[in-house]
Amino acid sequence: MKSDKIYQGTKTLPRGKAKDNLIQGCLVVEGGAFRGLYNQGVLDALMEQDINLCCTIGVSAGALAGVNYVAGRIGASARFNLTYRHDKRYVGSSAMRRHHGLIGFRGLFGRLQRKYPLDENRFYDPNRRFIVVATNCETGETEYFEKGITGDIQTAVQASASMPYVSEMVQVDGKKCLDGGCSCKIPYQWALDQGYEKIVVVRTREREYRKKESSARPARRFYRNYPAFAKKLDNSPRDYNAQCDELLALEETGKIFTIAPSQPVRVKRIEKDMDKLGELYYLGYRDAYQVMDSLKTYLGIAVD
Repeated sequence: MKSDKIYQGTKTLPRGKAKDNLIQGCLVVEGGAFRGLYNQGVLDALMEQDINLCCTIGVSAGALAGVNYVAGRIGASARFNLTYRHDKRYVGSSAMRRHHGLIGFRGLFGRLQRKYPLDENRFYDPNRRFIVVATNCETGETEYFEKGITGDIQTAVQASASMPYVSEMVQVDGKKCLDGGCSCKIPYQWALDQGYEKIVVVRTREREYRKKESSARPARRFYRNYPAFAKKLDNSPRDYNAQCDELLALEETGKIFTIAPSQPVRVKRIEKDMDKLGELYYLGYRDAYQVMDSLKTYLGIAVD
């Protein structure tokens, strides 16, 4: 692969294995395709600081990053994405032919496992909950697939990150599913409903960002055989904006701790510019360290 197709700062990315300690609370990780480099930077900083929450729930790219957080693989997500972004077997034409989607998930998981072997004892530890969010294409409802309960958690991750319009539906436990962000982009409500008193939300957009709402209904034409899913997808900008407003209110009351980009994110969902992707990763990494003392106070951890 040409050197200009790989982020030149890859060798300086943090690496290592997170400690085995567990902290009570739930980590909620937003998606956003390659904007997920931001949350990968945040999660690496948390692992370096021994902040290993006992429950992780992720959507789309947030679910992919969540795998490495639960497994304790510091730097693995970013190192993989900043190396293989332009490998067509991972993203692009070869992935479309082989895997019927823009992202080649089977090749991704296999290569990731070979380069960064999964500590299965840690990942499958029942004390480390991991929940993947996907959207049921027949009902339009949000599905929550939990490690140790669902039949194949990797297939659930694939479904969660399979973008609409450019990916085939993925069967998970007999349900046809696509991107979890179609129905629930930031699953903080699940964490509240589960009774978690400490909830850390990692965003991939700045707090002020809101999606443009439109009266156009493209999904109703494209997914005319799945009307409930199409309706949910067409309404997703409105639902997302409502979530953003509610998150701000919850953060102000101290119920939820949010880590969000400290500056506007100009990275596209399928960004090609490797420097932009590397900079976004380090923005997340720095932003996490900037609020680390406040986060530890929120979690009840002594600040050095």
